[in-house]
Amino acid sequence: MAVGDFPGRWRPNAELAVPLFEQLRRRILELVESGSLEVGAKLPSVRALAGELGVAPHTVARAYRELEEAGVLATAGRAGTTVAPRDQRDSELAAAAAAFAGAAAARGCSLEEAVALVTAAYARERAQAG
Repeated sequence: MAVGDFPGRWRPNAELAVPLFEQLRRRILELVESGSLEVGAKLPSVRALAGELGVAPHTVARAYRELEEAGVLATAGRAGTTVAPRDQRDSELAAAAAAFAGAAAARGCSLEEAVALVTAAYARERAQAG
């Protein structure tokens, strides 16, 4: 998918129980993970994408903000929003994993117990996301 093609024919579905911003967040994440949106690809402005999708600007802004907080996107003010380098996200996740591993080990948690806790937390997160 060329960046100019984003979002293509995809549109959020107001009939779903999943909030519109979450549908957009997931769609962008899918495109990034599949490589359809490559590192450095510039996404449309909040206003432009909101107009194209027929949603409120805050819907797009929230999806972008959550993806930026997750290290998937990077926003540079007027320079726009781009797909962040994967190593940035990976390093942030590695730091979070190290903090969890340290906390788990300090509390006498085995590797198997720690993995089970992460697996359960991840499953809960995915279930809440819809």
